[in-house]
Amino acid sequence: MTQHFSAPSRRAVLLGGVAAATTAAVGAVATTPAYADTVPTRDLRRYALRARDTYAALQKYFYDPKTSLYLEEYPHAGGNQYSYVWPFSQAMVATLDVAGLPGMGSGYTADVADRFTAVEKYWNAQTDPPGYDSYLRPPLGQGGDKFYDDNEWIGLADLQRHLRTSGGHAPSLRRAAQIFDLVVFGWDDDPTHPCPGGVFWTQAPWSHDRNTVSNAPGAEVGLHLYLATREPRYLEWSTRMYDWTRSYMLAPNGLYWDHVDLAGNIQKSQWSYNQGVMIGAGVLLHRATGSRVFLDQAEDTAKKALAFYAENERYFTQPARFHAIFFANLLQLSTLRPDPAYREAMQWYADQSYQRFRDADTGLYRFDGDNPVTLLEQSGMVRIEAMLGWSPADYRKLT
Repeated sequence: MTQHFSAPSRRAVLLGGVAAATTAAVGAVATTPAYADTVPTRDLRRYALRARDTYAALQKYFYDPKTSLYLEEYPHAGGNQYSYVWPFSQAMVATLDVAGLPGMGSGYTADVADRFTAVEKYWNAQTDPPGYDSYLRPPLGQGGDKFYDDNEWIGLADLQRHLRTSGGHAPSLRRAAQIFDLVVFGWDDDPTHPCPGGVFWTQAPWSHDRNTVSNAPGAEVGLHLYLATREPRYLEWSTRMYDWTRSYMLAPNGLYWDHVDLAGNIQKSQWSYNQGVMIGAGVLLHRATGSRVFLDQAEDTAKKALAFYAENERYFTQPARFHAIFFANLLQLSTLRPDPAYREAMQWYADQSYQRFRDADTGLYRFDGDNPVTLLEQSGMVRIEAMLGWSPADYRKLT
């Protein structure tokens, strides 16, 4: 298994600057104007009802009530009996998102609890540090290599549960802190590597990539923890992850590439979820430090990404699961920099997907013709429709 190191990066954060920014943050965040709730109630209701139906299809065709686990795809075509943890994590967040629907979310409280109980079947407490394996632990499976981004998605789900619980949810906050410790363990501390620093994508020996998606969501987890606890190490490490990504993954067109390997080769795909997590990290850094620079960077990425994915309907060259993450972070940006373009793009994608790819008989989204429907894509559409049904006043509770 690949060795990872948690010692501070050679590109250390200037602690004095962080401390000064932190001092300024308390007043800056407190004076942020509230997001204007301008979305017509009829629109919220329309998408909430769609999300309810899409979630019902998710549960009917993918969910196994005997184990509280999910199929990877429907119809099941062989292979593993249940899903890997990455698809399961997106079903978790989809459940949280429907539970956030005004007027109907309380009906999903038991479902939320069920997801958080079931995900522990992937938890591996025998490693140091512990974390979620990519597949089920015995007796339901044989575990699997840990992926840092898999763990980060679950950490963000824990944090959303914490934010949506009156008075907070201490067990979820503790689990997110454990996950962040794992992410820090994944930092590459070898200064001889090209693009030194960054969190590796996985502990698997067959990959030594460092990805936008293993660093930016890690920064988001750490920044939520910082805002909840004010422990400086969360801000320090999150800033390292954010700075590494901007230093090495930011392309000339203002969007983010995917990853770099240890030979210095950069994989230059520009997936929508990579843009989303950097937008979200910038928003959270602004909340943590009060610096407008981070918010300006987030807004710049958002505007360039919207233009990029709208061109020639490029949205439909990428999966719904990525767009769900992208849109969630756009909505968080909208609480500080309101722009109707964010929700308009999201509605356009949701409506086009509904018209083109939804099977009216089953409620499943068939983006890939007659091939099996995946848990990831169905969960992505639950998320998108549910978020369109949320009150804008609650967008800060998204992660």
